[in-house]
Amino acid sequence: MRMRIGAALPLLAGLALGLGATTAARAAEVSTAAPPAVDGAAVFEARCKSCHEPPTGRAPSRADLSRRSRADIYTALTKGIMAPMAEGLSADEIRAVSHWLGAPEAEAPGAGKTDLLKRPALPTVPVAGEPRCPAAGHIQPGPGDWSEQGSDPRARRFQPVPGLTAATVPRLKLKWSFAMSGGGQPVVVGDWLFVTNRNGRFYALDARSGCVRWSLDDVVSRTTPMIVRSPFSPSGWATFVGTSGRRIRALDAETGHEIWRSDPVETHPIAVLTGSPIVSGERLFVPVSSLEEVSSINPAYSCCTFSGSLAALDLKTGHRLWQTRVIPEPNHPLRRNAAGTQMYGPAGAAIWSAPMADPTRGLVYVATGDSYTDAETRGSDAVIALDMKTGAIRWSRQVTAGDNFVMGCSGARIGANCPSPVGPDYDFGATPILFRLPSGKDMLLAGQKSGAVYGLDPDTGAVRWTTAVGAGSALGGVEWGMSADRHRLYVPISDIGLLYQEMMPGTSDASLKPDRRASRPGLYALDPADGRILWSTPAPKAPCSYARPARGGLAPPCMRAQSAAPSSTPDLVFSGTMDGWLRAYDVRNGQILWSDSTTARTYDTLNGIKGQPGGAIDGLGPTLAHGAVYVMSGFDGAARVGGNGMNVLLAYTVDGR
Repeated sequence: MRMRIGAALPLLAGLALGLGATTAARAAEVSTAAPPAVDGAAVFEARCKSCHEPPTGRAPSRADLSRRSRADIYTALTKGIMAPMAEGLSADEIRAVSHWLGAPEAEAPGAGKTDLLKRPALPTVPVAGEPRCPAAGHIQPGPGDWSEQGSDPRARRFQPVPGLTAATVPRLKLKWSFAMSGGGQPVVVGDWLFVTNRNGRFYALDARSGCVRWSLDDVVSRTTPMIVRSPFSPSGWATFVGTSGRRIRALDAETGHEIWRSDPVETHPIAVLTGSPIVSGERLFVPVSSLEEVSSINPAYSCCTFSGSLAALDLKTGHRLWQTRVIPEPNHPLRRNAAGTQMYGPAGAAIWSAPMADPTRGLVYVATGDSYTDAETRGSDAVIALDMKTGAIRWSRQVTAGDNFVMGCSGARIGANCPSPVGPDYDFGATPILFRLPSGKDMLLAGQKSGAVYGLDPDTGAVRWTTAVGAGSALGGVEWGMSADRHRLYVPISDIGLLYQEMMPGTSDASLKPDRRASRPGLYALDPADGRILWSTPAPKAPCSYARPARGGLAPPCMRAQSAAPSSTPDLVFSGTMDGWLRAYDVRNGQILWSDSTTARTYDTLNGIKGQPGGAIDGLGPTLAHGAVYVMSGFDGAARVGGNGMNVLLAYTVDGR
C-alpha cells in the first residue's frame, strides 16, 4: 500500500511529520536565507533523480515537486517521509536541494496570508484573512449530525436524516469555500464543523457560514476527528485526533484546549497514524501504519521490521491498555541485500484505515495492508477481529497471500530491498462495514484494491461471498472506502493503474504493467446478502481543468478514477472522482441526478485566497449533514493526480442558502 488518510500521499507533498515551532522556523529559513553555496541541482542529480526523473512507482515527478514550497521539501527531507532517503546528506546539501527544487514561498500555492509555518501554536488566535465567528456558543447536537469518519458505529457512511432528497438535490449550489493546506474530511455536530490539516492547522468552523470558531496551529494530523460527549471535558464535548509523533491528542471540542496527550502509540521510527481513531465505550482504538514501504527504496535501509497494530487507550487518560501486532510470526534476519545491508522479515500489514467496533460481539475489526518482504505471513491483506477488552485476535482471514510489495521495484531500476516475487499491491485501504441483513443476521463487508468485495461472517471470518467488481490495480480497485444504506452496498472503483495504461501505453511502471483487462472505474451497487451487482454507473468522461504546475509545465492528465469514499442517504449516493467531479446518484438505479465540476472555476475563499483552484476528489469522501454537502477538492492523494498544494473545502446547500 502507500501512505493513508488518509493516507497515502505523494512522497514530498507537504508531509510535515512534526512541525513544532523550532522545526517550523528552520523550514521557513529555507526560503528566507540567501541561496546556499552547494549546488542543489548536483545533489538532485546524484541522490534524487533516479526516483523522480522520470518518476519511479508512485514517486512524484520533478515537475510535481517544483509546485511545493522550499519549506515543505526541506521538512519532508529532515522530519518527514523522505528523511530516510536523505541519510548521509549534510544540512547544506538538504537546504540546497530544497532551495533549487522547490518554489519560493511567494510562488507556492496558498502563500501569503495562509503561510502556516509562521503562526503561533495557540488556540483562538485570529489569523489575517480568516473570518472569526462573533461568539462561539455551545455544541447543540441533533438529527443529521456526522460526528465521525464513517458517520455511524457500523462505518456505513450513511446519513439517515440528510435534509436532502432526490427532488431537491438538483438545486445544490456552492454556499461557501475555505482554503485548506493539506485538509482532511470534516465532521459536523450541530452547527459546528471540525477539520484537521497535515500542516498542523485544526479548525472548528461554523458549519453554516464557514466562520472560524477556534483554531490550533500545532495539530499535524491526517485523521478525521471524532466528536463525542465526554464527562472529563470541561464543555462536555471532546475530540480525538492522531498527530505527528504517533500520539493521540484529546481536546475540548468547544475550545480546542488540550485534555490529554498520549505517549507515542508506536516506537517504530517510521510508523505513522493514518487511520482515524474510534471511540467505543470507555476505550479509544488506534490503528498504526508505516512509511517503511517507501524507506525501503534506500539500499542502506534494513528492510523491514514494522508490523501493523491496533492499540486500545483509556478514553479518560490516554494510557495504553493493550496493543496487538497483526503479524503473528516473529521478525527475524533474512539475508543481506546487494548493498550488504541486513534484511528482516516478515513485516508490513499496516492498518491504513479506521477500525470498526462491534460491542455486541465484543470485537473490533481491522483490514490490513500488504507484506513488505518475501517472508511468509498470515497478517497481510487480511480482515482481522480482535477482542475489545484484551486485544487477543479472535479470527484472521487473509484473502491474498504473497502480496509482497515495497517501492522502487519496477522498471529498469530494481531496488536492493525488493521482495521476490513482487506482489500486486492489492491490500486493504477501506474500513470494513457491518451490515444488518433483512434476516436479522450481520454481514461484514470489505473492499480490496484488487477490485474484489467480500462478505464475511463477523463471528468466524468465513467468506460467504466474493464479487469481482473492478479490474484492480495498485491504486484500486476499491481504494479508500465504501458506503451502505439499509438495502445496498455502494462500491466506487478507481482502477487508475489501468487508466494510466490506456492513456500512456508505453509506461514501464510495474504497477501499470501491460494488462489485457479493461478498466472499470465507476460506482456499483451490490446486494450485501450475496454480493450480486444490482446496478453500475461508469465514471463519465467529463471536462476537467486542473491548475497548471507552478513555474509553467503541463497540467497532469484528468483521470475519471473513482477513488474517494462515497456517502449515502436513503435515496442518494454522493461520490467524487479524481477529475474533480462530485455527483449524486439515485440509489435505485444509479442515475446521476446532480453533478458539479470543482475544477471548472476558481474560488475566492472565506479566508482571503483569491482565485483558489479546485482539483481532484481523492481519498476524502463527502460529509452530509443538515442539508449540506461538504467535500475537499484538490487533495493530492496516493495517485498524485489533480492535487494543488492548497486544497479547498466546499460547502453545498440547496439554492446556496
